[in-house]
Amino acid sequence: MKKKTERGPAHWFSGTVWLDEVASTISPSALRVHGVTFEPCARTAWHEHPLGQVLYATQGLGLVCIGADAVRVMRAGDAVTVPPSVRHWHGSFPGHLFVHIAIQEAASDGSTATWYEHVADADYEAAAPEMAETTGEVKRSVLH
Repeated sequence: MKKKTERGPAHWFSGTVWLDEVASTISPSALRVHGVTFEPCARTAWHEHPLGQVLYATQGLGLVCIGADAVRVMRAGDAVTVPPSVRHWHGSFPGHLFVHIAIQEAASDGSTATWYEHVADADYEAAAPEMAETTGEVKRSVLH
């Protein structure tokens, strides 16, 4: 039976985010899979996964920042692998809905993530115009 869609907790996300559990397997498997829908301007807080994470974009336009790397745009069909225990955040591009599948394994203690501070609004807003300069499609959508 499918679990109901749940709103993401405010201490994990800025803005409105919806979570759909796709798979939470039974031991000895530790696989966890969620569909995550970010409303426009929503994003995760900084966080890390003990065994890493794979993000697979299915709809809309998103942003991902891994460690000290530059923020990257994600579109439907893009996949990003986040290494184990590396701080990162991800969410929607301003003005756009973004949906991805999040895939990770639970550690031996059952944990799947450690959560940190929220991404500052100024840092999030600064990332989007920077991305607009490098992506014509995004620039047009931001201007209109």
